[in-house]
Amino acid sequence: MYEHILIPIDLDATNVNEKVVEAALDLATRHDATLHFLNVVPPLASFASTFFPEGFQTKATEAARQRLHTFTEAHDLSGMRVQHIVTHGAIYDQIIETAEKLAADLIVMASHHPEARDYLLGPNAARVVRHADCSVMVVRD
Repeated sequence: MYEHILIPIDLDATNVNEKVVEAALDLATRHDATLHFLNVVPPLASFASTFFPEGFQTKATEAARQRLHTFTEAHDLSGMRVQHIVTHGAIYDQIIETAEKLAADLIVMASHHPEARDYLLGPNAARVVRHADCSVMVVRD
């Protein structure tokens, strides 16, 4: 049923990440699916980019890639097919775009408890659920 499972990871949300990986790993094991771990580096606002040194975005990308590898190495993924992806941009856009590129069957992602502002703006998880072409499993912290 599932061949490609996309797992967007917020590397700073350690408490819910464990639940997300547990759910995705269970599904991937049962369906012999590939796990695609995604981390999105938010873009710098154009005016803010002038305050950062040359090559900052490249260094931020490499740091995110290293953190993502470290994160997955801390889990028992032996025997699993795993891919690491780091992109730049709006989080929900990058999740949806990556899912489409991978022809993902399922996105397993976290959702934090909504705050008042989330009801007006819409959190990333809500936007992904509304706009993704595949199924989305939302794991609450």
